[in-house]
Amino acid sequence: MPSSCSIRALWILNNQDTVVFSRRFSVVERRWSVACKKANEKSTDNQDSSVLFSSLPTDLELAAAFADRKKREGSAHGYGIRVKQSIQGSDSWVDDPIMRHIVSLHVKKEEDGEDHTFWPFVLHTKGQYYILVLPFVEPVHFKAYSIICRRPDCGNAVGVDGSLSSLLLQLPCITGAFMVAHVLGDIITSDIPEPEVVVSAAPSVGGLLDSLTGSIGISARPKPVAAPVAASTNSSTVAGSSGSLDSPKIGPRNPEKDALRSFISTAMPFGTPLDISYSNISAIRTSGFSSADVPPVDSKQPAWKPYLFKGKQRLLFTIHEIVNATMYDRDEIPDSLSISGQVNCRAELDGLPDVLFPLKGLNSKQVEILSFHPCAQVPEQQGGDKQSVMFSPPLGNFVLLRYQAYCSLGIPIKGFYQLSMVSENEGAFLFKLSLMEGYKSPLTMEFCTVTMPFPRRKVLAFEGTPSIGTVSHTDHSVEWKIITSGRGVGAKSIEATFPGTVKFAPWKTQRPATSGSLQGIIAEEDSDTEMESANNMVNVEEYLMEKMNKDLPAVDLEEPFCWQAYNYAKVSFKMGGTSLSGMTIDSKSVNIFPSAKVPVEFSTQVHSGDYILWNTLGKVPVAATPKN
Repeated sequence: MPSSCSIRALWILNNQDTVVFSRRFSVVERRWSVACKKANEKSTDNQDSSVLFSSLPTDLELAAAFADRKKREGSAHGYGIRVKQSIQGSDSWVDDPIMRHIVSLHVKKEEDGEDHTFWPFVLHTKGQYYILVLPFVEPVHFKAYSIICRRPDCGNAVGVDGSLSSLLLQLPCITGAFMVAHVLGDIITSDIPEPEVVVSAAPSVGGLLDSLTGSIGISARPKPVAAPVAASTNSSTVAGSSGSLDSPKIGPRNPEKDALRSFISTAMPFGTPLDISYSNISAIRTSGFSSADVPPVDSKQPAWKPYLFKGKQRLLFTIHEIVNATMYDRDEIPDSLSISGQVNCRAELDGLPDVLFPLKGLNSKQVEILSFHPCAQVPEQQGGDKQSVMFSPPLGNFVLLRYQAYCSLGIPIKGFYQLSMVSENEGAFLFKLSLMEGYKSPLTMEFCTVTMPFPRRKVLAFEGTPSIGTVSHTDHSVEWKIITSGRGVGAKSIEATFPGTVKFAPWKTQRPATSGSLQGIIAEEDSDTEMESANNMVNVEEYLMEKMNKDLPAVDLEEPFCWQAYNYAKVSFKMGGTSLSGMTIDSKSVNIFPSAKVPVEFSTQVHSGDYILWNTLGKVPVAATPKN
C-alpha cells in the first residue's frame, strides 16, 4: 500500500447513474482545503487560482456530472484518444488511453452555479457498478493536469516534461486508489477471489477463512458477533438519499452495504488505507482476539499477519500462467503471444519466520514486468537469470509476485483457421493445428478445446470428421474437443486437422444500416420497443453489447472488433509440469529463518486466456506497430 495515499471521498454508482453508496473523509478534506488556501494565497494569477475548489460535490451533483461525461465521452470509460467529438478540457482531449481509468468530472455546483473540475477520479467497473475513488493530490499536481487537458497539441510522449505520464509517476496515491477501488468492487459483488495454490494431499486445504480460523488454533474460541455499524449522516449515503425520485434505486443489498461500511471503517480509518486485505479484516472482525493471541516480544508483527499460525507446518508455491495469443496466419501480420503469470503461495509456518529462495527464469529478454507483494524484500536485480527473494509470509493463500513475460518454449498451439460462406446459410471451414511442437517432458496437456462461436447465427447442423477428438454443437457454436479432460497427453507433438461445413438458420429481415447511426441496425420486429430502448441508452458500449446478443449480423454494427461474428475461433487448454515463461522455483533451495525443517511443495498451472485464431479468409482487427 503506497505510504502517501489518502482518500478524499469515494462513490459507487449503478448502471442507471444513481449513487448507491458514498463516503467522504473529513480529515483528508480539511487537508485539501488548507492546501488550496495556501496555493491560492501564493498564486498571483487569478485564473490560475480559480481552478482550485475545496468543496466536494453532493451525490446528486456527482451523478449528474458522471452521466454528462458518459454522453460527452461516448461511454463510462470514454474514448481514451482524441477524436472529432473531443472538446478542450475533456478526458479524450488529453489523448491518452489511461484517461479511460483516471478520469475528471466537471461538476456544476448549486451554490455558485459554476462548473468546477475534479481530478483524479480512479474509475473501476465491476458488474453493474461504477466505483469512483478520489485520492488526495497536491494543488500543484492538479494545476499541472489543468494545463495538460487544455493543450492544443495532440499526443502524450512518455517521459517528456509536462506529459501526463510524468505527472502520474509523481502520484503513488493513484496506485493506492486503484487498489481500494478493486477491493470495493469485489465486496459489493460478493466476489472475493482467493489465489489458487495446488497441493498434493493435505487434510486442511480449505478456503482462506478456514486457514485463518481452524488452522491457527482459534476455531474453538467463541466468535464474537460484530456490532452493526451505524451509517454516519455526514459521511455515508445510501440509495435512499441519492438520485432522482422517479429513477429506480438499484444498488448493493444491505449485507453488502454493511460489509462496505465495516471494511472502510476498519481498513482505511480517516481516509488513509492501512490494510485493504478483505480476508484479514473479515477474520479479525469475525474471530477477534483472545488472551492467547499475544504478539511476539522479540519481533514486530506485520499488519498482513494478524494471527500467528499454529499447526503442522508446510510451504506451498504454485506458478499460475495465463497465455493470450492472436494467430493470423498472414505474412503481413505477425502473430502475437504473451503470458501473464503470478506466483501464489501458502505458508503455514510457526511464528514470524522469513523465507528466502532463488527465483529462476528472470531473463530480461523474457520477463517484461515484475511486481511483488508488500511482504517481500527484493534487492535490485543485477541482471542474469536468478533473483533472490525474501519475504515474511501472511496467512492463507496470497500472490507473492506478478509478471508479464514472453513464451520461452515456443507457441503451444499454432496453425490456421479458414472459413468461407459458400452460400448465405452455409459455410465451409478448415482447421490445421499443431499442438506442443518441440515440447518435452514434464510438460503435459490436460485438455484442449477449439470453439467456433456464431452468436448471430443459429447452427442447424454441421458435417465433418476431425483427425482427432470429438465434435458437438449448440445453437450458436461448434465445439471441437481435441483432448478431453481426464485424458491428458504428455509432451509430444500432435497434428490435428478438421475440415467440414456448418449450416445456419436463415437470416432475419433487416433494415439497411445507416452510416454513423446505431439505430439503423434495429430489426423490423419489435422495432418500436428497441428504438425506445436505444433512445434511453446513453452508454454506447452497453447498447452495442445488447445488440450483439441479438441474432443480427455483426458486420452491420460497424464495430471494428465485431467484423462478421464467425471470423474467429477460440482455443481453450490447460497444461502442467512446468511454466511456459521459464519461471521456476527450486524447492530444495528454499531457506527458512529461524531454521526449521518444513516440507516445500512446488507446482505449475498454465491456462489459456484469449487465445484467438482469426479466420485467414476474413477481415481481422490489428493494431499497427511502429517500424524500427
